[in-house]
Amino acid sequence: MNFSPRKGEYVSAQVDHRSLYRLPWNLADNAITWLEPTTKCNLYCEGCYRENDPQGHKPLKVVIEELETVKRLRNTDGISIAGGEPLIYPQIVELVRYVADQGWKPIVNTNGRALTPELIRRLLDAGIAGFTFHVDSHQIRPGWRGKTEQELNELRLKMARMVYKHGRGRIAVAFNATIYRDTLNEVPALVQWAQEHIEFVNTMVFILFRSAKKKASYEGWVHGKKIDIGDLVYHLEHQEGHQDILSQEVMDQIRTVFPEYHPCGYLNGTEDASAFKWLVGLRFGNPKKMFGCTDAQFIELAQIAHHAARGTYLAYTSPRLMRRAGAIMPLALINKSIARIARSYLTSTANWGEPMRMQSLMIIQPCDILPDGRQSMCDGCPDILPYKGRLVWSCRVDELDKLGGFVSFGPKGTIDPVE
Repeated sequence: MNFSPRKGEYVSAQVDHRSLYRLPWNLADNAITWLEPTTKCNLYCEGCYRENDPQGHKPLKVVIEELETVKRLRNTDGISIAGGEPLIYPQIVELVRYVADQGWKPIVNTNGRALTPELIRRLLDAGIAGFTFHVDSHQIRPGWRGKTEQELNELRLKMARMVYKHGRGRIAVAFNATIYRDTLNEVPALVQWAQEHIEFVNTMVFILFRSAKKKASYEGWVHGKKIDIGDLVYHLEHQEGHQDILSQEVMDQIRTVFPEYHPCGYLNGTEDASAFKWLVGLRFGNPKKMFGCTDAQFIELAQIAHHAARGTYLAYTSPRLMRRAGAIMPLALINKSIARIARSYLTSTANWGEPMRMQSLMIIQPCDILPDGRQSMCDGCPDILPYKGRLVWSCRVDELDKLGGFVSFGPKGTIDPVE
């Protein structure tokens, strides 16, 4: 969470949201749904919005009941199994198998510490579709403390290669990194690294750090009772002065090493239609050269076609297709961006021996607190969680657990804006 974005403070080659495809995801029909079988974790991540509970494992029966809530309320392509740390959940293999048996794509969101070749093979047999690894320099990770984002690429590559080898190339691999003001300048190195290992790395996601601030101009209430913002799990005393980052700033960093980068799809804010809360870019290339990005029409075709054929909006593309992106080139007949990519590839004769691959670069800008206290969430958020028979924001479920309701914010000195 943050103060209102500071208009005019960062001037760059601005992207107009109206030129992109507004992803069709909504509360009832979405590409992804969040699942939390445990709140126990084996690592501390500074940007985490969930408190580590050593007794946090839920019985598998309870988790299946939550999936029944999803089945009743939400059409979805994939289930992001998160936490906590899902790989230490005792029934993780059984859970992945159950999710796959329902026709959903099981995606495990993990810090990777508990990953082993044997576990990868068991999860592959159970039907896993992908791993999303969270690795960044603000984690307290044994053996890696004090490392830069660029130095952590060694660990990322180890994870990606392990999954590729023991998952037989059939498991999608994505990496999340929480981006702070002091690591923003490392984004270009991550973008370059992702290109160098495009065979193993299908997606790179940049999540912009947010925290509630006691020294801000707002205060919070729940059910008419004022709360201490310092009690929220996403309040960090040492980050009180953190200047929050906007998606546009990350785009500008990406363009320092990949000038052709242009996103194609987005989700706006619930209170700010022009905000880039989720921003998706798809690029085609190989480790030596990128041939371009797709446009809004391409991702619209992909989403609508998948919904028409499979009944769901597309979540994770098959890693085999990502590695054989040349198979998409016939779409050059109907899509200008694919035609440009095809021309770029065909005129780069030195690269003909290297297969063309596809890779996604994503940016997520979490909750923004506006000056009047309104909270601009991700409109059509994929990370919605089943909770006591309903669907709620996964990034704020700790408020429900501890306070019995979502926090409402308003300028200091006002009454509860909800009352």
